[in-house]
Amino acid sequence: MDLPQRALEDIKVNVKLKLAALWASFMFLYIYVDYFHLYMPGSIKEILAGKMYVFDITQVALLVGLASVTIPALMIFLSVALPAKVNRWTNIIVAAIYIPYTLFNLVGVAWIHMMFAAGVEVVLLLLIISYAWKWPKQEA
Repeated sequence: MDLPQRALEDIKVNVKLKLAALWASFMFLYIYVDYFHLYMPGSIKEILAGKMYVFDITQVALLVGLASVTIPALMIFLSVALPAKVNRWTNIIVAAIYIPYTLFNLVGVAWIHMMFAAGVEVVLLLLIISYAWKWPKQEA
């Protein structure tokens, strides 16, 4: 007896949800690269000596670091909450700014896991730009 063939349901996902999911994926990588950095030889010693790479660990340095994480974290929410026109341009601009910022973070000591993550992060940011650029239009 042949069972009826059933196709998998393919639900159309709103562009806002796609953007939020891409930002969430970006954030996981962004945070994990920093976390894995703690396992690199000498990292804990540098932190205990008050250094981040060649920079002193100061309140301002930590605030800048937190701000650099806060922006993409907020983009998860903003991608869902902002009206379409503002949302589109906010995603394009923020993602475009984060591409060189992501690559700049490779300056200095860059291990293979950092290069891999930066490559995936850039792909995610390019997907964000692409989805936002191609935002579906509707009749006025």
